[in-house]
Amino acid sequence: TNCLTKAWRLFKNLSEEQQRYEKQLIFEHPAFVKLCQQLLRDARRMTRGDLVFSLHAMVNLGVPQNTLLVQTLVRVCQEKLNQLDNRCISVLATTLAGMEKDKNVSALQAGLQLLVEQRISSIRDIFILQNLMKCLGKDAPIFLKKKLEMAVLREIDGLTFPNALRMFLALAAMNYCSLPILNACSKKILENVHDAPFRQLILILEACHTLQYRNVKLFSALADYVNSTAYLWDKRQIIVFLSACEILSFQPSELMDIFAEKVTEDPEFLNLKNLLTVLRVYSRLNYVPRVQKHLFFETLHNCLNKCLPQMSNTELLKAVYSFGILGYLPHHALDELLQKDSRDELLLSDDLKEQNTVMLRCVKTCMELDSPSFTKPAFVPTENLSSLVSLNLRKAQEALVELLGDKNMFRQNVQLPYKYHIDFEIRMDSERKKVLPIAAKDDHPGSRVQRLAFLFAPMSAFCLGTTHPQGKLAMKKRHLNKLGYHVILIQNKKFQEMTNEDAVEFLKGKIYSEDAFSFPEATVQDNN
Repeated sequence: TNCLTKAWRLFKNLSEEQQRYEKQLIFEHPAFVKLCQQLLRDARRMTRGDLVFSLHAMVNLGVPQNTLLVQTLVRVCQEKLNQLDNRCISVLATTLAGMEKDKNVSALQAGLQLLVEQRISSIRDIFILQNLMKCLGKDAPIFLKKKLEMAVLREIDGLTFPNALRMFLALAAMNYCSLPILNACSKKILENVHDAPFRQLILILEACHTLQYRNVKLFSALADYVNSTAYLWDKRQIIVFLSACEILSFQPSELMDIFAEKVTEDPEFLNLKNLLTVLRVYSRLNYVPRVQKHLFFETLHNCLNKCLPQMSNTELLKAVYSFGILGYLPHHALDELLQKDSRDELLLSDDLKEQNTVMLRCVKTCMELDSPSFTKPAFVPTENLSSLVSLNLRKAQEALVELLGDKNMFRQNVQLPYKYHIDFEIRMDSERKKVLPIAAKDDHPGSRVQRLAFLFAPMSAFCLGTTHPQGKLAMKKRHLNKLGYHVILIQNKKFQEMTNEDAVEFLKGKIYSEDAFSFPEATVQDNN
């Protein structure tokens, strides 16, 4: 056991390439074969500690799970399960968490679960509890997850920084979002964020995504740390971090500015994979750099042109779509895309046919509406889809009726060209002081009727903790502006939480505010 454990401790500190080489040497060594034969003979006579540590070492050294040796050790662990102390249980749990499910492993895991239920009140070590959480995983019954949660909370005052990092992963393994534990861990991480290894930062963000845990303060602290030490990180590491933030809908704006500068200074690192990730992150989070925005997008455009020969049809579509969301038209790639579309090469034999169809339609809409030659139409054909509104818009409808006095003063469920939809539309006079009946005509030359479009969007359509719209919603707003609408974006969840009186006052402020008629969006379309 000592020999195997020492071998594992030396082995785990090697690089992946060295591990492959050393593993081959170990397995081919005649002494290793003898050691395995002796372990197989003596398995049932070993102490509990030697047994679980031997199994742990063999599994982590890469001895195949279906070998007689590993299966024998697993079965002997089953036989001696009740003799294991808490430390041995922890080692066994760690080992099982890294093994594939088979008949013997599943039986041992089930026995371990029963043992944990009996002993959980006596386990005072957070590290052991974390290992058990990882081993039992998401399939553990909810009552046992709650027991583990209570056991951790009993010891939470002794939480260390390394334990706080590991606890995120343990909860993610169980797929159990315990807010008291996560908040306590977040507080500990905030106090020690500068001691966190880069890989741990990514694992924390991934765990937050798994657990649907949204802590803007934590995310901001992690982003500020990476931002302040950006000179230490490889550009590819920053891409990984930005991608993890994008999945959480969190926009680390300062870091995105710094990264944009790094791209313009040295774009050579942008291979196809990195380019697609950068385009996805900036387009979904709807972020245009504050400085040298044109240079940044020109740099990405040039990289795209270099990658064109090696891109698949879907990759080309995704790249052009991302540019389009940001209001930029990459002409060469766009020509290539349209040629493939004309030959019906984009949508055939593709598992994501529906998604590709939507992206292609958006690209064609951007080509038309974001073109420098596009002018605001004097008249936009519209269609009322239904006189009924969905339940989550009922409150807004009632507030508009109370504010404007009549249902004839606004339209609802309005369908526009380009498959765009508006929740409510109202019209105002040229001085924006009076709401006009919806029958008021504005399709004659010289008409100065002002049109307001209300979009009640879910929180998921905005960047986390802000009112900044994400890519697709920002593109819709930009295109509605092009069609002559002043767009008012409203976070529907917050609107639903208002009292009826507050809702009316809120809409009144939006309708008669000067901000309703401003166009604050930063885009790069003037570069086209």
